[in-house]
Amino acid sequence: MALLEEPIKGIKEVKNYINGEWVDSKGKIVDVVNPATGKVMGKCPISTKAEINAAVEAAKEAFPDWRRTTPLARSRTLFRMKNLLEENFEELSRIQTMEHGKTIDESRGETRRGIENVEVSCGIPTLMQGYYSEDVASGIDEWVIPTPMGVFGIIGPFNFPFMIPLWSAPYAVATGNCIVIKPSSEVPFSQMRLAELAEEAGFPPGVWNVVNGGRTVVDGMLEHKDIVGITFVGSTPIGKDVIYKRCGETGKRVIAQCGAKNFMVIMPDCNVKATVPALMTSFFGNAGQRCLAGANLLIVGEDDKFYNSFMEEVTNMSSRIKMGYGLDESIQMGPVRDKEKRDNIMGYIEIGIKEGARLRLDGRKPKVEGGCPDTCFVGPTIFENVTSDMRIGSEEIFGPVMGVFRAKTLDEAVQICNASPFGNGHAIFTQNGRSARDFQYNVTSGNVGINIGIVAPVALFPFSGMKDSFFGILHTQGQEAVRFFTESKVVIQRWF
Repeated sequence: MALLEEPIKGIKEVKNYINGEWVDSKGKIVDVVNPATGKVMGKCPISTKAEINAAVEAAKEAFPDWRRTTPLARSRTLFRMKNLLEENFEELSRIQTMEHGKTIDESRGETRRGIENVEVSCGIPTLMQGYYSEDVASGIDEWVIPTPMGVFGIIGPFNFPFMIPLWSAPYAVATGNCIVIKPSSEVPFSQMRLAELAEEAGFPPGVWNVVNGGRTVVDGMLEHKDIVGITFVGSTPIGKDVIYKRCGETGKRVIAQCGAKNFMVIMPDCNVKATVPALMTSFFGNAGQRCLAGANLLIVGEDDKFYNSFMEEVTNMSSRIKMGYGLDESIQMGPVRDKEKRDNIMGYIEIGIKEGARLRLDGRKPKVEGGCPDTCFVGPTIFENVTSDMRIGSEEIFGPVMGVFRAKTLDEAVQICNASPFGNGHAIFTQNGRSARDFQYNVTSGNVGINIGIVAPVALFPFSGMKDSFFGILHTQGQEAVRFFTESKVVIQRWF
């Protein structure tokens, strides 16, 4: 595609995909705005309870036949879908940039990660095998059969509109379940296009459904007796107090992946030339709107010379990040999703100043390329002299704001990390194996990076989390997702 070519032309109407048909919603309609240009690019429905009920009913009716479809046949459908995703790779990536604001390279990375989950789920004939033992007692054999459960709800966030539902959806349908996906109403187009490709791949009506909307749709999922489980990615207050709590009350399985405040720990022996660029993508990639984004930079040691030289490198590289419309290949950072989110980030910057942190790099008046309005843009921002008792050092900002801490020793650094209520993706940068091993062993974090700025597991491995970053038992992706979407049926047999 040519530079800046937009796959969505004019104002596109979003519909729900229920039982293999595209249907208009009877709910109110909201604008979908391209955050880089400020232009309305679509109209999205806030669907009604009756519409989520219709989708669940369609999925429930489709389940018996889909369950009886052999794993090999389900896998072939997923292979077709994987090929369609590859064929439409660039279009899918550009849709993400238009609706979310991230750069085209970031969108391509998101598309690739999503496709990889479809690819892993294609191995379901092996991944779903049970196990067997004969003569567990005299004349008695016993085996385990992983069995699909029914209808699952998938609640997606705004920050990765294409990829995150694919942490769950392909595993759910591969194991023989049916799904209802609720995208964020801010970014509905990725899941709309994905449903079109799922239909083209040959999923039967009712297996793959998409219902757009807000709290009414979420409440409908949580209340519906025929939804057996929910996967959710979003904020900790919603994940803990709404999703996790209400799934517990109604006996649903649940994966709730929530907020974060990740520490990037810098040892004096780190490779500075490799470390600083990794920090740029960690703190400022996706405009800081990542649950795995670096939030706090923690520099270890009492050597002021190293600290000052390192921070000089960080500040210089941060200040040169080019901002604008992400479809321009030269742009390194796009806007945050909307003005409300920008205003929230700006409020945290003001809070940091009032708390006494030193504002080393101020992103409140960014230079935006290409004539884009600055309505949703926040530039890279760096605070020094941050401590854990400050709000900017302890609360999730979800924007391109770096808080800089200092610690005298690695032990002290680990204590600071572990004092946070979050445990999503902490990392250390060092050339010392002992330091790396001590950090890995002692830090309380579901995902741990060693010289890795974005601690994102590939699709073969679970996307973990600890403390207030995760609620549930099993995780999305890989073998844990297969276990989440199946129940172990144990058969104990004796013949006389």
